[in-house]
Amino acid sequence: MSKVCKICKKPAVENFAPFCTKRCADVDLGRWLKGNYAIPGRDGEATIPANDIDPDADPKFE
Repeated sequence: MSKVCKICKKPAVENFAPFCTKRCADVDLGRWLKGNYAIPGRDGEATIPANDIDPDADPKFE
């Protein structure tokens, strides 16, 4: 079974997998950057995880 381009459905090319050309890869990147694609999450999930260091709260970063 041959893989197809995620954008135009033509056969994918190894150099640009999973796309057929750089143009289709760039179209996909543009969609991510514009926010057309999103990874679902729950409300309030976009906070700083407990194991991350907050430089404003840690005196050794002064």
